[in-house]
Amino acid sequence: MKNPEASDPIKPIDRPREQQVRSLTSDYIARAGRIYDREFPLIPVMFDLGGRAAGMYRARDRDRVIRYNPYIFAKYFDDNLVTTVPHEVAHYVVDLMSAGRRVRPHGAEWRHVMRSLGAEPRVTGTYDLTGIPLRRQKRHSYRCLCSTHQISTARHNRILRGEASYYCRKCKSSIKPAPGA
Repeated sequence: MKNPEASDPIKPIDRPREQQVRSLTSDYIARAGRIYDREFPLIPVMFDLGGRAAGMYRARDRDRVIRYNPYIFAKYFDDNLVTTVPHEVAHYVVDLMSAGRRVRPHGAEWRHVMRSLGAEPRVTGTYDLTGIPLRRQKRHSYRCLCSTHQISTARHNRILRGEASYYCRKCKSSIKPAPGA
């Protein structure tokens, strides 16, 4: 007999659980403030992340946000509370404490903050993503002197706008759109 849960799509996290995650995120930020004796302002928390990642901290200029994947959180709620939430808060804390210095995303500073928050400094989760909608990026065929390459839409668009050019690692020649592509 077929397992009905195996093929059913996962529904995104519900509002009460979203609020629980927002509250825990705020708690971790406040805890970091007490540990490091400084204020870390609260930042927006969104549930709009797609794809394979459970969470993401993003900083652009002065805009900072923590984004969570509502489907992965729905399927693996308890695990994400103890892994993903402190993981993303640690990125935020390291970003503010590094004051513009370039640091490795999962380097010593991040691992130290994770441990200080009482979390295991794991880099990625290993989740079964069955039933979770995944982004599929279109690929574009390009040729060089020796082979065919499949490049992402982002790179394809940069080439079309004249903002970038890419070269084959083997033959060192420029890659160009494949005929008929």
